[in-house]
Amino acid sequence: GVDLTAVSDEGDLVKASLVLDKAGRLVGLEGGRVSALAGLDGKPLQGKLESDSEGMALLANGDMLISFEQRHRIWLYPADGSPPREAPAPDAKFPPNGGMEALGPAPELGPDAYVAGGEESGQTWTCRLSGGCTPGPTIAKPPEFGLVAVTRLPQGRTAWLLRAWDPVRGNRIALTIHDAGGEIARMDMARPLTIDNFEAIAAVPAKDGSVRFYLLSDDNFQSSQRTLLLAFDWKPAR
Repeated sequence: GVDLTAVSDEGDLVKASLVLDKAGRLVGLEGGRVSALAGLDGKPLQGKLESDSEGMALLANGDMLISFEQRHRIWLYPADGSPPREAPAPDAKFPPNGGMEALGPAPELGPDAYVAGGEESGQTWTCRLSGGCTPGPTIAKPPEFGLVAVTRLPQGRTAWLLRAWDPVRGNRIALTIHDAGGEIARMDMARPLTIDNFEAIAAVPAKDGSVRFYLLSDDNFQSSQRTLLLAFDWKPAR
């Protein structure tokens, strides 16, 4: 089946299969397919204002939630391929280019539950298709960092991805893992490490208790940036 599903920030849906070597290391992708996200009328989205897709959450039944910037909203794309429909979104004001970049399912709260987070504020919300959104914790972060992605982990843990950029230091990220008591693990990346505009995260638990994290960067259609997919393995201390 399809191992990777992602969205570009211009309304493209990308699907591909991961290629791993015999040791389980990520070595590439194959079978890539790109299609245009549809609007509520079933036709492809047109223009940056309508198609600035950012966050994505895959639900257990195959339905897909996508958050958009510029015109801030969350849409549900049914697994059967029918046109999308509006999904509950936080009742909050976001900057034009600083909306709900963080979006992920929250299966421990129910099959229709998901988490949304504001890039600039770090404010999070828990939402349900069967209801609305309620405020959650605000993720502590330096002001130059934005909250760009979230994924739930086993044992009630959550991974948050933070990203920063400036012309002197370039791109920087912080992957932080929290449980009910706060931060329990952290990975910071900056130059001279392999770094770019990472703003997507996925987690795959393994039988030995470790977690494989996949980080994906967005090149913003610029020659100075790259689209990179990197894998990291984390073994909890307990």
